[in-house]
Amino acid sequence: MIDKIVIANRGEIALRILRACRELGIKTVAVHSTADANLKHVLLADESVCIGPPASGKSYLNMPSIIAAAELTDAAAIHPGYGFLSENADFAERVEQSGFTFIGPKAETIRMMGDKVSAIKVMKQHGVPCVPGSGEPLGLDNDENLKIAKDIGYPVIIKASGGGGGRGMRVVHNPAALIHSINVTRSEALAAFGNDQVYMEKFLEKPRHIEFQILADHHGYVIHLGERDCSMQRRHQKVIEEAPAPGITDAQRHKMGERVVEACKAVGYRSAGTLEFLYQDGEFYFIEMNTRIQVEHPVTELITGIDLVKAQLRIASGEKLPWRQSDIVLRGHALECRINAEDAKTFMPSPGPVRLWHAPGGPGMRVDSHMYSGYAVPPHYDSLIAKLITYGEDRETAIVRMRNALAEMVVEGIKTNAALHQEILAHAAFHQGGLDIHYLERRLGLK
Repeated sequence: MIDKIVIANRGEIALRILRACRELGIKTVAVHSTADANLKHVLLADESVCIGPPASGKSYLNMPSIIAAAELTDAAAIHPGYGFLSENADFAERVEQSGFTFIGPKAETIRMMGDKVSAIKVMKQHGVPCVPGSGEPLGLDNDENLKIAKDIGYPVIIKASGGGGGRGMRVVHNPAALIHSINVTRSEALAAFGNDQVYMEKFLEKPRHIEFQILADHHGYVIHLGERDCSMQRRHQKVIEEAPAPGITDAQRHKMGERVVEACKAVGYRSAGTLEFLYQDGEFYFIEMNTRIQVEHPVTELITGIDLVKAQLRIASGEKLPWRQSDIVLRGHALECRINAEDAKTFMPSPGPVRLWHAPGGPGMRVDSHMYSGYAVPPHYDSLIAKLITYGEDRETAIVRMRNALAEMVVEGIKTNAALHQEILAHAAFHQGGLDIHYLERRLGLK
């Protein structure tokens, strides 16, 4: 087992990793910016190293500083969490070249699956269905791009090949808007991702967002842990996630699960990973792979009983997966609400000191949060401050418990989006399940 790791992240995921390490007897090093000296995991870690000023480009995205912290503390490995450098192939490569273990996939795998065009090619080669599209980055020939769009059929969506997090996308409903949309998306992609390649896909009108969780070790074993429904979104950002996905049958789960497992075996994948799909009219269409732990991993943990972060650590230590696919049984239902420091109506960030934090409790309740009374939410980073996760023997029980949890939670001093979650969970349509990814924006009048 790895004896000491650097946690190259912040907030709730950093604390989540620290707790998993403690259970496995692994020592921890918390790296942090000057703004994060009082984060809970920094205070609890065996060692801590300040790696720069508040700006993430000079701290959490500063590769040399993070690697230097590992050298300084004689750590054996680096866990990137999610966001920041977690899917940066250059970082994974530099970590390994510096003599440390990167807790995640190999750099070449991150590079292959991080580029959406190459990921789609790989999935098609291994029988995973994909959204009809250009299949290649779009060139500069306007007439050819107009022909591609006509062949696919409007509406189409232009996507940045190196994009993520809902950025670098533009829907086009007619030929008149196509060329301008391609050019604007190229410019946005270059500015945001350093890569101006874009591609084109059919825009599905009312799809759901369904993703499959996998685990893979160094010995060629790969399993899937079922699916999650992440369709409750605002501007491509997930708001509520659940597992299993309402309305997905055992036969569908088995068929798609087999396909994603075989594809991951073929590319030599290792660690935890998630394959994301659009689902419409009973069909799955691959859109991208996340080569890291997901924000919403707790819902899968609750219905499978498997600790995904501990599994990542064991895999990185060279251990074989202790489970076979036949061992994976989905029990009950789980929901996750992302609690952000933001206004529930305007979605404007709300940083500042937390005068009082009271976490909900009770049966089937889990809270992943780095918050405490007196903590000051900084303005420099993502606004996620807590994840409420409820479990029940069925979906309705999980929903009732979540409504109770939201009513019981107390956050004073800053605004949160708790009221938005309460409103969503009161919708009759949400209780029915199976809503598409545009439902919430329609409900909020954003589309």
